[in-house]
Amino acid sequence: MDLGINEKVVVVMASSKGLGKATALEFAKEGATVIISSRSQQALDETAVEIKEASGNQQVFSHVCDVSKEQDIQNLFQFVADKFGRIDVLVNNTGGPKAGGFDAVEDADWYKAFDQNLLSYIRTSRTVLPYMKKQQFGRIINISSSSTKEVIDGLILSNTFRAGMVGFSKTLAREVAKDNILVNTVGPGRFGTDRVAELDGIAADKQGVPIEQIIEKSKANIPAGRYGDPEEFAKVIVFLASAANSYLTGQSLVIEGGSLKAL
Repeated sequence: MDLGINEKVVVVMASSKGLGKATALEFAKEGATVIISSRSQQALDETAVEIKEASGNQQVFSHVCDVSKEQDIQNLFQFVADKFGRIDVLVNNTGGPKAGGFDAVEDADWYKAFDQNLLSYIRTSRTVLPYMKKQQFGRIINISSSSTKEVIDGLILSNTFRAGMVGFSKTLAREVAKDNILVNTVGPGRFGTDRVAELDGIAADKQGVPIEQIIEKSKANIPAGRYGDPEEFAKVIVFLASAANSYLTGQSLVIEGGSLKAL
């Protein structure tokens, strides 16, 4: 299948590691021009080299961006617009907010999670839409969480703001579909990432058991019997962002190996 991604300009947020990095690599493999971003220039430099070597695609660029800072977002997309003159695909991604239940988070945590996990997606989308409307082509994919389908105990901030992200994405998708701009949300279940390792470690400490026990218990609740490989997640993102997807929009998908029982 020709995904029609070759030479498209793709921006992947928070992409120096984890699912963001895997997504940027898959786009590079398909021949896209890829711009990666994170808060650390050193991490970006290392990741850009890795992606170029693994994909054979030298059109991989980087720009520092703290998604909680509006000026950083403006600077990133001004860089992309000045260098390439267009923005075809935006993959929104951030690190997960602070773990904990209601009693474990304070007002400052709520504000930080709002800035990082919802407002940043709104700001990036607002910035790229003029380019996409002018082109009459655009794809926005918002990486969320499996908590959009089934809340996760001990992650009240994620449960709250990821759900808000889905509402935002659905509404925006309906408003911009006439301009051939498709907007979808994709949530990961348990994948082999630093974030999942962090959550497994928190659970192990809380229960006073080895982390290996937590991992085995988690795998037992996944019909596929394993954690996902970030590459598996990235391939779905690439399809949704491609010209091969011409009609699917406003959807909230979860990639989780069959672990969720919710319909």
